[in-house]
Amino acid sequence: MTSPQWHLPEDRYFDPDPAQRHVARELYQSVADLPIVSPHGHVDPRLFADEDATFGTPTELLIIPDHYVFRMLYSQGIPLGDLGIPPLRLGEGLGVRVETDHRRIWQTFAENFYLFRGTPTGCWLAHELHVVFGIEEKLTGETAQAIYDQIAEKLASPEFRPRALFKRFNIEVLCTTDAATDPLRYHQAIRDSGWKADIRPTFRPDGVINLLTPGWRENIEALSAVSGITVHSYAAFIQALEERRAFFKRMGATATDQAAETAYTAELSPAEAEAIFRRALRGQATPDDARRFTAHTLMESARMSIEDGLVMQLHVGAVRNHNQLIFERFGPDKGGDIPQRSEFTHNLRPLLNKYGNDPRLTLIAFTLDEATYARELAPLAGHYPAVKLGPPWWFHDSLNGMKRYFEQVMETAGLYNTVGFNDDTRAFPSIPARHDLWRRASVNWLAGLVVRGVIDEDDAREMAHDMAYGLARRAYKFPQGRPGGA
Repeated sequence: MTSPQWHLPEDRYFDPDPAQRHVARELYQSVADLPIVSPHGHVDPRLFADEDATFGTPTELLIIPDHYVFRMLYSQGIPLGDLGIPPLRLGEGLGVRVETDHRRIWQTFAENFYLFRGTPTGCWLAHELHVVFGIEEKLTGETAQAIYDQIAEKLASPEFRPRALFKRFNIEVLCTTDAATDPLRYHQAIRDSGWKADIRPTFRPDGVINLLTPGWRENIEALSAVSGITVHSYAAFIQALEERRAFFKRMGATATDQAAETAYTAELSPAEAEAIFRRALRGQATPDDARRFTAHTLMESARMSIEDGLVMQLHVGAVRNHNQLIFERFGPDKGGDIPQRSEFTHNLRPLLNKYGNDPRLTLIAFTLDEATYARELAPLAGHYPAVKLGPPWWFHDSLNGMKRYFEQVMETAGLYNTVGFNDDTRAFPSIPARHDLWRRASVNWLAGLVVRGVIDEDDAREMAHDMAYGLARRAYKFPQGRPGGA
């Protein structure tokens, strides 16, 4: 019996209306081969620090690090341990059995691959398996081991090492996300190797700003060590952050990134900020202290961005580690983050009234609450020179999520108050698939405007190019031109 084959139609994701489909196809052909600009993501830079680095096994590449994958499988009752996810403390009575046979993990994944039908993860995985790895047969329990062998053979070849795929994927710029305390040794190793790919760090201060972060006191000690500034006071804390931002900028960073449950901003007096910080140093910070301190440091981040030119990204709306059992056993980033309602109009007002009229600030806002698109975020971006809207994020970087974003944001904000696409992924081989989906969704939306007479085809071609490439380059202030030899 012949196994089912992959079939990825050339016109996938386009509207069934023939007129719109025709325009979408032509627009897509004009942007399909543009270089990839990836201004925000979580790929580990150590993959590129050594030219001989590999991805490991198919399981290590596609399953164990990808919470999009194991989140779905866990929702169907498959224990994380069966997927090779290690608990925080092995051998301490947590009752977690961890599967170490990567072929067996792959078999479980393959037998349950049908769960991803119709989801963005399913679209990305289909693209990865068929286009990136050249797999012709669909992944099922019956084809699992043969496909594992095919992928493993490719991963062992020089053509599938991280640096080789970086070039094959036509990536022009890739940004990682790095803690404020990170010495950036892997970024330095990339530089020292002479490889000319444009891989840049992004400054992420959450671990030292959120006073209730587990291990916050240890993070402050690490901040002291890497900055050379003893962080014994709030004033020293701010000085250390400024020093680290300057270091990240010297290492090529053009942006910062902060996550917060809400967009609440407020300014503390120096005495209030000092008192809260000293309580935190003593281990006495309260949830209200943490909320107010985060609100104040968002204001400070905007000030710093005006002074040093780094783009400020703000990701709002995730309740982290909702599943307490999984968090206690396996730690953060295990698929248990859940969106919540967000409010921007009042919460951002203190920051925007102080800094939002300054064109030196670029504040890119992301949300997990789609209800705020048309009501709050599009009007804010359509008014304040400093505000731009990030693309649909996390649970919404899907075909339908992109469609809703275009329909709710663009009329009020205008395309040029948005910033194109970022893939926001740890899964490096999925980057082309994610950008391809965005490009197809974008041209399909533009084609709808063309056939309805809202814009003409010349405008649509320029807009398609900007959505795929130009908006991201300009918003994140990347210098023009690709480094040689990448």
